[in-house]
Amino acid sequence: MRVPPRHRGRAVLVWGGYALVLALAPLVFDSSLALTMLSQIGIAIVACLAFNLLLGQGGMLSFGHAVYSGLGAYAAIHSLRWIAAGELALPVSLVPLVGGLGGLAGAATLGWLTTRTAGTPFAMITLGLGELVAALALMFPTVFGGEGGLSADRVVGAPVWGISFGPAWQVYALIAVYCFACTAAMYGFTRTPLGRMLNAVRDNPLRAEFVGYSARRVRYLAFVVSGFFMGVAGGLAALHFEIVSAEVLGALRSGAYLLFTVLGGTAYFAGPVIGAVLMVLAGVLLSALTRAWLLYLGLAFILVVMAAPGGLAGVAASLARAAAAGRLRRLWAGLLALLALAVIALTGLAVLVELLYRRQLDAASGPVLNFAGLPLQLDSADAWVGAVLLLATAAALFELARRRFAPQWAQEAAR
Repeated sequence: MRVPPRHRGRAVLVWGGYALVLALAPLVFDSSLALTMLSQIGIAIVACLAFNLLLGQGGMLSFGHAVYSGLGAYAAIHSLRWIAAGELALPVSLVPLVGGLGGLAGAATLGWLTTRTAGTPFAMITLGLGELVAALALMFPTVFGGEGGLSADRVVGAPVWGISFGPAWQVYALIAVYCFACTAAMYGFTRTPLGRMLNAVRDNPLRAEFVGYSARRVRYLAFVVSGFFMGVAGGLAALHFEIVSAEVLGALRSGAYLLFTVLGGTAYFAGPVIGAVLMVLAGVLLSALTRAWLLYLGLAFILVVMAAPGGLAGVAASLARAAAAGRLRRLWAGLLALLALAVIALTGLAVLVELLYRRQLDAASGPVLNFAGLPLQLDSADAWVGAVLLLATAAALFELARRRFAPQWAQEAAR
């Protein structure tokens, strides 16, 4: 099929911009913390995109997909140890591919059982197998290192062209290359006949069977492909952190992939990329700001599922379509009012949550809570009443504004 020049130009612009962002990000954010976060974002992008190959493209909800990134991480850390011992002649730059093979082997083995069915049974099987593998990891310390895990040094062998992967920027450069290559490969997979048939199996497996395709085989092949890229993400993580423990196989990591992929938007290819950025920002920055960060994530997940099922990518796509059609300039006042009221309501909620957390879990820190530079007395009714009034008033005004704005949005969308 011949691609129109307009679409080719758009693809070059998008992918060129993506490569430019990956290349220039460490120049803009050049601190050691920022470089570490950028490396983690690159790893999370590969993992979330691989997870979305199942959830978004195939409609398969997995509660244990961290198993395959974990197996990839263990394969990579063992290969690093073998390279250091002189038992494996392999460049360090190819270690993530060993992780990919580890994830692929695990997905090929467990996927044959997992993909026998879809829907809720599939989700429950993945949860059970994920917990099984995580438990087995603690039973074989010679392979998985027990609770302490396994460590290795990524600086092995003589430097090639001055690259030893000792400095953090060299590790980020390798992660950025793999991130771009894996993103392009997974996008290409969604455009292949197998990727299109995976969409068909997601939407109507009986019809796919009727035209001669095995729904189980399609799901299995997609599961194996997803496992490979999850393994690559695990291999990159092993290189970055130089240690792997059984925690990388657990349900908490699988839940994080699910939560942030949904937050980003499973129906859009760029959605998991947005989710991956949020995943690292929440785990590194938000967790340092407040002890209630998991509560905020849970509330955000519920809000997105209820109000914006397409995730943040879906919201951005809707606004982009409205702007392209010239409708946004007639709606911007209402959108800004909704955004302002939402921010005020969330501020009231945050104040209330922080007061409760300080009172119940951190009373030893003192009777004064410093919220954004504002001292709040825990024993004073003014702080509690003020937070409740702020939340209730802003939420009520938001609902009134939303009801007034919704017909305008629907009317503009119908034009």
